[in-house]
This record gives sequence, C-alpha cells and structure tokens, in this order.
Amino acid sequence: MKLHINGENVEVPSSISSVTELLAHFELQDKVVIVELNHDILQKENHAQTNVSDGDRIEIVHFVGGG
Repeated sequence: MKLHINGENVEVPSSISSVTELLAHFELQDKVVIVELNHDILQKENHAQTNVSDGDRIEIVHFVGGG
C-alpha cells in the first residue's frame, strides 16, 4: 500500500489496516504521537478503529527528548 507520510511517498505492507498498526510498523506505538489523517487530527482513542487506505496523506509528529 502506498501512503504519503510526512511529505514522502512510503510503501507499507498491505496487511496494515489501522493507524495503530501503522504506528507499530514504524515502532512508534509506545511514544506520544499526534496523527493527522487526510487533514484531520485523530484522537489517540480512535487510532485502533481508524482505517488507513492506499493514497492516504498522513502526518505523524512525535516528541524527542534531549538537551
């Protein structure tokens, strides 16, 4: 499946069907993230039931600590 993630075209396995699975694929499931799907910001509690489809535009913002 082809997605547009953070400004780049990315190919992900077609077995990924939800935002939760997408975050796990990128090993972000345990991080604090903000996800925007097709210009709509998603609530974290909706990640599991929100489907992703070929061609979706996704922005994923996660916080990185450091100093």
